[in-house]
Amino acid sequence: MSDGVALLFDLDGTLVHTDPIHFAVFRDLFAEYDVTLSWEDFRTDVIGQTNRHIFSQYLTDEIEHAQELADRKEAEFRRRLDERVEPVAGAEAILDWAVAQDVPYAIVTNAPRANAEAMLEATGLAPRFETVIAEGDAGQGKPDPAPYLMAMDRLGVEPVHSIAFEDSHSGNRSARASGAYVFGMTSSLEPEALLQAGAHQAIAHFEDPALWAYLDQRRT
Repeated sequence: MSDGVALLFDLDGTLVHTDPIHFAVFRDLFAEYDVTLSWEDFRTDVIGQTNRHIFSQYLTDEIEHAQELADRKEAEFRRRLDERVEPVAGAEAILDWAVAQDVPYAIVTNAPRANAEAMLEATGLAPRFETVIAEGDAGQGKPDPAPYLMAMDRLGVEPVHSIAFEDSHSGNRSARASGAYVFGMTSSLEPEALLQAGAHQAIAHFEDPALWAYLDQRRT
């Protein structure tokens, strides 16, 4: 395995600000079953979790239909995606840096592959990513470290040389448990919550000076 640095990116809420779309879709779906979903509940209980886990928590009487519900939810999410969605500030710059520095990178997401592909197309980032670990690829989803470990294996890097970017409780726990250095993204959670979940540092976007200082340190 290489001893160089690798970058591992979550997608929803990390490279792309899609959480408001997911919230609206879950809220509307739950309302059909007379279940109310608040933004705070969404932030703490839904973001970063697998669909089956979410439905087991909120629609317990419908769990036997979990896959059907998940398919409905994700199809509606893709329908509501704008044709062009701007990536998080600095995303293009850090990918340009990675290419210039010959640093490998990958997507590591709990999202279904169809969603991941739709989001990458909507942001214009699809041609940049050859390695995408999506729902089901690693057997276990986040918060298990398996998706990150699979990405590291695909890129040929050790955990100690991996840098992960995550916005959710489960994502930060997954990345930290994999042995990566973790930047928590404050798109939905406060810095304190991200640090408690396992992030080493919290940043708002990829233009944060603290991120670039760390990258400079790791490449010297």
